[in-house]
Amino acid sequence: MPGILYGIGVGPGDPELMTLKAVRIIKENSVIACPGTNVKETTAFKIAVKAVPELEEKELVPIDMPMVMDKEEQRKSHKRGAELIEKYLAEEQNVIFLTLGDPTIYSTFSYIQHIVENDGYKIKIVSGIPSFCAAAAALNTSLAEWTEPLHIIPAVHQTNFDLDMPGNYILMKSGSKMVSVKERLKKSSLNISMVENCGMPNEKKYENIEDIPDDAGYFSLIIAKKQ
Repeated sequence: MPGILYGIGVGPGDPELMTLKAVRIIKENSVIACPGTNVKETTAFKIAVKAVPELEEKELVPIDMPMVMDKEEQRKSHKRGAELIEKYLAEEQNVIFLTLGDPTIYSTFSYIQHIVENDGYKIKIVSGIPSFCAAAAALNTSLAEWTEPLHIIPAVHQTNFDLDMPGNYILMKSGSKMVSVKERLKKSSLNISMVENCGMPNEKKYENIEDIPDDAGYFSLIIAKKQ
C-alpha cells in the first residue's frame, strides 16, 4: 500500500502545546518534511524537536516553498514539493509534514495536500493549537462569548474591510505593515491587544494599541474586540 501523507500541526511555538497524537505519530514514522531549504532551521522543526528529540535522527526532507507573489512560481514550487513527497509515498513510506499552528488554517501544507490528494494518495491531518487561540490564552482573554461572531482576517492591510461588522476580530499576517494597520485600528472603537512570537522564548504581549511597536515581527497577531 502507498504511504500516507500526514499534515501535523505543531502549534504556535511552545512545544508543550503539541498534542499527544502529534508526538506519537512523529515518533512512529521516519520521514519528516518541512517547508524550507534546511529542515533543522525551520520554526516548525525547532518547536517539534523539543518535544520529540528523536527528530534529529530521522530522514529530513526540505520542501522549498519560497514566499513569492508570482502565482506561476508558487505553482511550480508546490508541484516540485508534492512530487518529492510522492516518491516516498510510492515506496510505501509515510511522510510527516510539520507545519506551524494548525494545518487547516492558512497553512503551507494545504498547497501540497491538494496536489498529493489529486494524485490519488491518502492524506491525514492532525490538528494543532492555532496561534490565535494560544494568543488569547496568553492574554487571559476570550475570543468570543455567547453569540458573538469571530472574524479571522489575514493581511488586513491589503483589504477594504472597515472592521465594523458585529463581533470580534483576529488580524493575522500584517506584521510587516503594522504602521498602516495601527492607523486603521485607531479609527475603530475596538479594544486592541497583540501577542508577538506567541509561545516562543521571545514572546511579547501588548495590552493596548499605543504600546504596539511599528516594527513588530512577522509572527504578530492582533485581537480586536468590541468594547
